[in-house]
Amino acid sequence: MNFARTSVVAFVLSAAFFVLNPAWLRADDRLPNIVFILCDNLGNGDIHCFSPETKHRTPRLDQMALEGMRLTSFYSASGVCTPSRAALMTGCYPRRIGMHVSYEGHAVLKPVDKRGLNPAETTIAELLKQAGYATACFGKWHLGDQHPFLPLQNGFDHFLGIPYSEDMMEGVDPNRPWPPLPSMKDNQVIEAPVEAAKLTKLLTQASVDFIKSNRERPFFLFFPETGPGSRRESYPGEDFRGKSANGLYGDSIEELDWSAGEILNALHECNLDDKTLVVWTNDNGAVRRSPQQGSNAPYSGFGYSTSEGAMRMPCIVRWPGHVPAASECRELCSMMDWLPTVAKLTGQSIPSHPIDGSDIMPLLRNEPNAKSHYDQKGFLYYQTHQLQAVRSGPWKLYLPLEKRFSNAKNAKAMPQDLALFNVLEDVSETTEVSKSHPEIVDQLTRMANQARKSIGDNDSKGSEQRESGWIEYPVPQLIKP
Repeated sequence: MNFARTSVVAFVLSAAFFVLNPAWLRADDRLPNIVFILCDNLGNGDIHCFSPETKHRTPRLDQMALEGMRLTSFYSASGVCTPSRAALMTGCYPRRIGMHVSYEGHAVLKPVDKRGLNPAETTIAELLKQAGYATACFGKWHLGDQHPFLPLQNGFDHFLGIPYSEDMMEGVDPNRPWPPLPSMKDNQVIEAPVEAAKLTKLLTQASVDFIKSNRERPFFLFFPETGPGSRRESYPGEDFRGKSANGLYGDSIEELDWSAGEILNALHECNLDDKTLVVWTNDNGAVRRSPQQGSNAPYSGFGYSTSEGAMRMPCIVRWPGHVPAASECRELCSMMDWLPTVAKLTGQSIPSHPIDGSDIMPLLRNEPNAKSHYDQKGFLYYQTHQLQAVRSGPWKLYLPLEKRFSNAKNAKAMPQDLALFNVLEDVSETTEVSKSHPEIVDQLTRMANQARKSIGDNDSKGSEQRESGWIEYPVPQLIKP
């Protein structure tokens, strides 16, 4: 091949690289690995780097925060499990995609539920699979236990874990003939009932093995931890039982810290630290079923509501060389922002149907003048069918409601009438200021009214709502003979 032809070929290949790859990617880089660790039902006050007064020892998460960024206005899109996971997977408010209630109207999906994540929705895993990623989900899925709704049908190459919450067991409710709690591998039940105390160690090892076996290619690891869980008593592994200063709950938190550390160790051993975006967060705030179980400090309220404690999550983001170390982002961002962020990072197109999140890499890079996109359209606090509050900038407005649908114990600290708080400075919502800022009340009310038109509220359907997946005759997940 002569020099001129060689130059033409080199130019074409170089041009193709920059067309097909994100603008930030250097020629000697590969697409970044994505690791997303999602805990279940812990609180902001349970983690030392967010609440130094905690009794819990979380040295690996503390170190992760020193090496990355703490997001201190990061929100779940719901105060309960299923909706928040649906928001993460799709970039949408749960109500927009019909994942805000079960088919019986409960706040989360139950075993053998008719509803599930609609296969027509585009998930993060599907986007990354299109980009050539290896994909795996190890842990608690909770987006539907019927075949079309399971991880392998929604973009994942591998699944190991439980299809719904670990408290949804045979015999818990005599009015519900639930099957034994199943552990699944891919689409098959491999154990029932599964011993919950062994899950964290088992799933952590599966995650480490996945990282090591895919070190030469980009991968997406979604690790939805099963702890500290939804049971009245947590279920730490044998190596952690009785080791903390806060009973079984504290033991479970410290095991989760160990688990995160094992993931970070594996990335370091594989020389993947600067090639991997790691996110550690939680689906909804602590529920506090017993005096020692869970703290959302300094936020008010508890899980399963629209309080700050229920929806404002501890979140740590680590990506050496891209996310500044020992930094903090106070701008409002949410679970819905990860899909468009990952799409932009990997050069994938976001879905053509409406979504609610936006790319937050400018915030994560701490770029000058980077602002939250929710400042313009507001962030919405839904409780099942009902829009209960909206936030823009520092301001959160609780909307006047005839009835606030929530667990009474978890909601009694919440305002029952119109109330305005500056939740950036007054994080515990101690000073109500609506009379001093009528213009802010009007602005946030307009945002709420716009949301009602597009996404809906109570019995009024929005113009841009979509349907969940649906199975008319669901069957239980059982071990096949």
